[in-house]
Amino acid sequence: MIRRCQPQDISRIYFIINQAAQAYDGVIPADCYHQPHMPREELEQEMKRITFFGWEVNGELVGIMGLEPIKDVTLIRHAYVLPQLQKRGIGSKLLNYLEGVVTTPHLLVGTWTAAQWAIEFYQKHGFKLLPDKDELLKTYWDIPQRQIETSVVLGVEMQQR
Repeated sequence: MIRRCQPQDISRIYFIINQAAQAYDGVIPADCYHQPHMPREELEQEMKRITFFGWEVNGELVGIMGLEPIKDVTLIRHAYVLPQLQKRGIGSKLLNYLEGVVTTPHLLVGTWTAAQWAIEFYQKHGFKLLPDKDELLKTYWDIPQRQIETSVVLGVEMQQR
């Protein structure tokens, strides 16, 4: 079941993000990898502007995906499923649901260049790698230059959905 996450879900969201982000260890540049992947204080700040949705199993969140509208686009932020439940369609169900609530003409997602599994997931859902990724990352995200250098942006036009 998909539901909108509430402030009291922060501990579970924090857990899911940091469990799933362990997949980046040894994949993304070492100077970009740290544990926890997202400190709780950072998540608290992110939750002020991102609407999270989650997939529940037996009343417990096991996957999350956030939406952040900025200017004329909506960003997918922090899409994670617990490692032991990946490859079961949870991410696809969350993405399909979120596509149904987006009201901007473009839906964008940024990920690490080395996270080939994430790139393939979005491509499977019709997202295309965008050539102007540096400009997009600087315009819509607030991330360090090193992360810009090691990331890609994928997008889809919502009117074609």
